[in-house]
Amino acid sequence: MSRTLPRATESRAERPALIVGGGVAGLALGWRLLCAGRGVHLFERDRAGRGASWAAAGMLAPDAEIGFEDPELYRLNRESLRRWPSFAAALKAESDVETGFREGGALHVAPDRDAAEALRRRYDFMKAQGLNVQWLSTAEALDIEPFITSRPAAVLYSPTDSQVDARALVKALRAAFLQAGGVLREGTPVRAVEPDAEAPAVVTEDGERVAGSCVALAMGAWSHGLQGLAPDRQPPVRPVRGQMIELQVEPPFGLQHVVRSAHTYAAPKPGGRVLVGATMEEMGFDARVTAGGLYAMLEEIRKIVPGVDDLPVRDLWAGLRPASRDHLPILGPSSAPGVVMATGFFRHGMLLAPVASEEVARYVLTGETSAWIAPFLPERFEAALA
Repeated sequence: MSRTLPRATESRAERPALIVGGGVAGLALGWRLLCAGRGVHLFERDRAGRGASWAAAGMLAPDAEIGFEDPELYRLNRESLRRWPSFAAALKAESDVETGFREGGALHVAPDRDAAEALRRRYDFMKAQGLNVQWLSTAEALDIEPFITSRPAAVLYSPTDSQVDARALVKALRAAFLQAGGVLREGTPVRAVEPDAEAPAVVTEDGERVAGSCVALAMGAWSHGLQGLAPDRQPPVRPVRGQMIELQVEPPFGLQHVVRSAHTYAAPKPGGRVLVGATMEEMGFDARVTAGGLYAMLEEIRKIVPGVDDLPVRDLWAGLRPASRDHLPILGPSSAPGVVMATGFFRHGMLLAPVASEEVARYVLTGETSAWIAPFLPERFEAALA
């Protein structure tokens, strides 16, 4: 499927792409466009990458996230995971910053009988889809990861699950974006967008108007409510709070794999850190850490990785995931002329970075909407309101 773009004039071709939002989505899209020779100005309300991207655990786990009713999202997630090794390698070569990308698999641990029955249903569904997952005995599971509980009710192993260090990824993308010649406008909130087929523009909070060749909205949880877009063209994105605990590893503890249950996870990171997360709370833009959230996470993680009891707490934080109305990403051209979107990633922002940035950049550069992002176009919400 494709959309017809206006015939480019020399002046339009010389105008930069304008990206609003400097998280992983905006930085990756900007880097892709710069690598293709397009100028890019990126506007970030605060510091680039210090919002939901900075708060993320960085798990790249399409098999763990597969849903019974989301086959198109699963296909997109799998394709993005396939692209991750080359994405990480290119980013390292450009930025000279390690992203912490690692392929090592994950264990899904059920702490009790009810959880084991639910995990068995998920395993049967995953096997029916042809996924590479394994049902392990306790001895097999402990051989892979000795720091899980010694008495699990059930363990599933997903060897293809991977992860990245989210904060290292942010630093790498920012460095690569600047190295490629991108203009980064940090501390510059955008108040409004002016759709136009030839010269769309953004207006900053200070009243500065900047015209470009296109405007890409990558504002995460703040994507809804930008002035200049009609109500039926606003991306229906809301914040979902996720709280996180960072623990400091001390011997003899040495978790090597991501360990998950239905409600929590522990993810080892470089530098002797383990991240424990994360809540999912409909609290608007309240990004405070709460006693209840911490208690819920610790209560769950102790059931599957009991060794965390003795680890000191390094840090606590909360991030705001950008969730769309149907919890699927919003990618590609909107019906507002000159405006494209890369938002609504919910729990999949890190995982989808390669495919979303490449396919949205392809549309910006060629006017062609690929089959990968066609199911996630903004128009699905506009049609629902018609």
